[in-house]
Amino acid sequence: MIGDRSVLVVHDDRMLEHKPNAGEPFLPGRLDRRVREILNGLGIKWDYPEHPGRLSAIMDYLNANPIEGVRFTGARPATDEELCRVHTRSYLSDLYRLRGQSAWLDVDTTAVSPGSVDAAEVAAGAAIMAAEAVVNGEAESAFALCRPPGHHAEPVRARGFCLFNNVAIAAAHARQKLGCERVMILDWDAHHGNGTQSIFYASSDVLFVDTHRAAPFYPGTGLLEEVGAGLGEGTTVNIPLPGDTGNLGMMKALEDILVPATQWFQPDLILVSAGFDPHRLDLCLNLTYDGFRNMTRLMQDLAETHCNGRLAFVLEGGYHLESLSQGVHAVLETLAGADVPPLSEAGFSEIEAAAAFHLNAFRDDY
Repeated sequence: MIGDRSVLVVHDDRMLEHKPNAGEPFLPGRLDRRVREILNGLGIKWDYPEHPGRLSAIMDYLNANPIEGVRFTGARPATDEELCRVHTRSYLSDLYRLRGQSAWLDVDTTAVSPGSVDAAEVAAGAAIMAAEAVVNGEAESAFALCRPPGHHAEPVRARGFCLFNNVAIAAAHARQKLGCERVMILDWDAHHGNGTQSIFYASSDVLFVDTHRAAPFYPGTGLLEEVGAGLGEGTTVNIPLPGDTGNLGMMKALEDILVPATQWFQPDLILVSAGFDPHRLDLCLNLTYDGFRNMTRLMQDLAETHCNGRLAFVLEGGYHLESLSQGVHAVLETLAGADVPPLSEAGFSEIEAAAAFHLNAFRDDY
């Protein structure tokens, strides 16, 4: 029943201050010229896809449709020490110098605005707070509403609208400060979490499982054969999917691969990089809200079985505002104890209802 379980949502309006605008002057240089050439060649007006309206849409929907058992708290900025656990000192220094400026960071159109570095520090801090909440028993589960997102950010490079790798920072913090020897990360965003993979590729203490639309879909990484290296060989599990994968395919991937991987790894904490671009409205994969509900319940069950229920979500992508806001709501309802409907192929329930409606029309005595 909704309200049976406690859920903490970490949210902070300071993350709205990350708002790159391609129409404004950016730091001049070679990268600015290259990106401008790409954008001018599109032939259409281009707006930065990862915009403040994403968080505003989520919060507007949650405020209009409150969920019993869900409470909210603000965030704190991550410290330099916390960021340095996954990013190099030189990379952080480069980003700090861009505080208060507008600049491109990568040819893939990742950029910063004057408030972006501060916002990214708060986003990373929000992810840390979500992990702390479930480890310290403040809530049964937690969800950090982070932006900018993080899973494309590498130790030395911003990519895919990501500056700091929020979920990786939370995982490293859990290992360093919270007594979690083994952390599992599931990334269900439609795009492969190349940054998270690179950070933990040689680590035996973090199991990284990633379901994503297969290459050449951005960022083009996450091949089946990418399984980790050195001491971390076997702790990276990539599950590339065709673009028409729906609820049943996703659940089969999790049940057939993630479940035995979790049983083998025995994590002390489970983190989910939760992107909502797998929803069909985002045109990347073909999931529905019921798909997200079933995935969430499976993660709850795994957390309760293996790590005393310690489960925290960190927001990644999702750019269609309707499916983003309602997808987050579906996950939070499930975390709060809502019943989860059984899955079927899309359209089956509607067809069954139509058949019941029309059934009498085909009887001779009607």
